[in-house]
Amino acid sequence: MPVLISMLRGVNLGPHNRIKMDELRDVYLSLKCSGPRTYVQSGNVIFRTKERSTPELAAKIQNAISRKLRVTTPVILRTPEEFRKVIAANPFAKRKDVNPGKLLVTFLASEPGAEARARVLALKPDPEELYLIGRELYIYFPNGAGRSKLQWSSLDKKLETSGTARNLNSVTKMLEIAEELEAAG
Repeated sequence: MPVLISMLRGVNLGPHNRIKMDELRDVYLSLKCSGPRTYVQSGNVIFRTKERSTPELAAKIQNAISRKLRVTTPVILRTPEEFRKVIAANPFAKRKDVNPGKLLVTFLASEPGAEARARVLALKPDPEELYLIGRELYIYFPNGAGRSKLQWSSLDKKLETSGTARNLNSVTKMLEIAEELEAAG
């Protein structure tokens, strides 16, 4: 059975969209996902599935979360291979001055069109740096995202697609969990 990595947007940030991870795992089990494992409290679930269509599965997960947990949130799915490519494509990988906890990868629901790409790439944030590669937006916040003047949470409007960001440490750890599930067969 293939392994997938699921990321929810905007859960457990402040008082809204609160989800307990055991309840979230139960939602995945109810959809016949096998061995769901959560990572941190931000809605990351790594699991096995027989489903072949990730867009359909993402919609099923989103609907089940809305129905059972009363939280409406986009669900972004990636395969472990896609995560490996995200890590390999990291434009900051060779730089020793980059703190992986301050490098956010925004996983987008779809690849932005040419105009949307141009709008985002025209931004010249300082001291932040950003790169858009396929369905991922890499943003380095040397002073931390909380101190940034870049309104990175509104970038999905410019990109005309939703997404959810994880720091590189989380991306690496989620891939580790996915590879453990793959190895377990």
